[in-house]
Amino acid sequence: MFITLEGPEGSGKSSQLTLLAEFLRQQGQVVLTTREPGGTPIGDQVREILTNMRNTSMHARTETLLFCAARAQLVNEVIRPCLARGEMVISDRYADSTLAYQGFGHGNDLDVLRGLLQFATGGLWPDLTLLLDLPVETGLQRKRSGGVEWNRLDAYEVEFHRRVRQGFLAMACAEPARWRIIDATQPREQVQTALRAAILECLPPARG
Repeated sequence: MFITLEGPEGSGKSSQLTLLAEFLRQQGQVVLTTREPGGTPIGDQVREILTNMRNTSMHARTETLLFCAARAQLVNEVIRPCLARGEMVISDRYADSTLAYQGFGHGNDLDVLRGLLQFATGGLWPDLTLLLDLPVETGLQRKRSGGVEWNRLDAYEVEFHRRVRQGFLAMACAEPARWRIIDATQPREQVQTALRAAILECLPPARG
């Protein structure tokens, strides 16, 4: 099963993913966790370029292609082999982030982006996507005060981040069979409970 966590900046995906993976391993699942951009030696190098504050002049198309390049490497080097072994993969962001950030955020053509994503992923899409949703201002404030590195993408104007959030919500509403929206303004424990419930609901029944 391939699961992705998506959401605006500061939604708590990374910390929730760690707790979620530990829980699922206790349930007998073999779980691999990864993140985007990154997850491979090549992808981590691309991540440094994408997040570095020295690269504020980066064009939106350049940004899009770099994300897709890192993703192509991750899919082929890590995600597909794990899925082929019957393992569960949980990724902190995936292709929907490109549609939200480079599509809704930057205003690039969504159909063009979908074509790029189809090529980069070889048509691999998640079985379940969990959207940790919260107001943009809340998320950015969390990130500023949380001691987490402030990167080039965080520094986009607030209106950009609002478009990203609306993009995520639009995608979730358009494909409800794959998406679950989780209220990320709740206390961390309640968010974790909601994430666990959403995944357990979608897991196939255990064989007797």
